[in-house]
Amino acid sequence: MAQTIAPVVSAAPRPDPAVAELLQTVVDTARAIFGAQASSIMLLDATADELIFEAVSGQGQEFLVGRRFPAGRGIAGWVAASGEPMVVDDLHDSTSFDRDIAESTGYVPNALMAAPLIRRDRVLGVLEVLDPSPQARSGLPELDLLGLFARQAAVALHVLTTHEPRPAPDTPDDPSRTELRRLLSEARRLLGE
Repeated sequence: MAQTIAPVVSAAPRPDPAVAELLQTVVDTARAIFGAQASSIMLLDATADELIFEAVSGQGQEFLVGRRFPAGRGIAGWVAASGEPMVVDDLHDSTSFDRDIAESTGYVPNALMAAPLIRRDRVLGVLEVLDPSPQARSGLPELDLLGLFARQAAVALHVLTTHEPRPAPDTPDDPSRTELRRLLSEARRLLGE
């Protein structure tokens, strides 16, 4: 079931080291969790209608950060537009896969998992895991885990990049803390802890 998602106004370059560290940690962790060859976060620049590689772990990490491509192309473009996650076990047979974009990055995966980074009703970008281990993409629980991880990343990104006044961090009813606690609890449940 597709949902209507309003794009974020802009994903301008972020010189903030905390944001860069957060995004790098997310892709490094996603790559480890799913036993993948690579992982990336692309943020949506709605003004330019482009997705921008903001963090990469594994294949391509030396040169992909900052690279842009049209937001309407490929699986990442579909995930950003639809707001729905996707798993493709065989990219050779996928009509959604944009082989030209993959070849331009220097790495053409055989399989991938992608989930939107959504905060409230806005798509901030896409988290992709390339060539995850076969066990890591075997079913709905793994896709749920990727979606949960992407939601956590979106909440953290939102907290770091929003300059709205928020209650003090130790305030029990701080909406950001409540959402993070809920997401952590859900992650523990999915991981069986």
